[in-house]
Amino acid sequence: MAVSLAKGQRVSLEKVAPGLTDVFIGLGWDVKATDTGHDFDLDSSVFMLGSDEKLLSDNHFIFYNNLTSPDPNKSLQHMGDNLTGLGEGDDEVIKVNLTKVPPEVQKIVVTVTIYEGQQRGQNFGQVKNAFVRIVNAQTKQEAIRYDLVEDYSIETALIMAELYRKDGEWRLNAVGAGYQGGLKALLERYS
Repeated sequence: MAVSLAKGQRVSLEKVAPGLTDVFIGLGWDVKATDTGHDFDLDSSVFMLGSDEKLLSDNHFIFYNNLTSPDPNKSLQHMGDNLTGLGEGDDEVIKVNLTKVPPEVQKIVVTVTIYEGQQRGQNFGQVKNAFVRIVNAQTKQEAIRYDLVEDYSIETALIMAELYRKDGEWRLNAVGAGYQGGLKALLERYS
């Protein structure tokens, strides 16, 4: 049975799913019936941060044009861009082998942005059923889920969740923080 988190809640992966090491992060969303004259293209991205809460390098920013982490084990892999978000279940997936993430990576920030949201007059208020979930890659069992229920009527970027190290184990923080300025705003925050 998956643990369901509310905004701001934190949980230890070891307590929820003992021995969990190989996971995938599933992200999903639906677009409300809104006509902005353009298709919605939501993009997931991951920021691999050091202890200073900044990107370790440009290559530690994982997105549709840089799908794999730079470490030799390729501990984190983005499985590609979904241009429409149509269909049920996960729209985009990021695979993470937690035992192979280099020790200098202290936090993995999972975000979703609207591609050209400001130019297209789109925002997260026009998106519904957004979620992030942690799934055991071997058993395909959902371990943790966070459904966003807030209304983000002016935001074009969301920090969905953070995986972070504390006391020798991985934990998850359900963040749910919205930003104006799209991906650029997040890049400025973490660079």
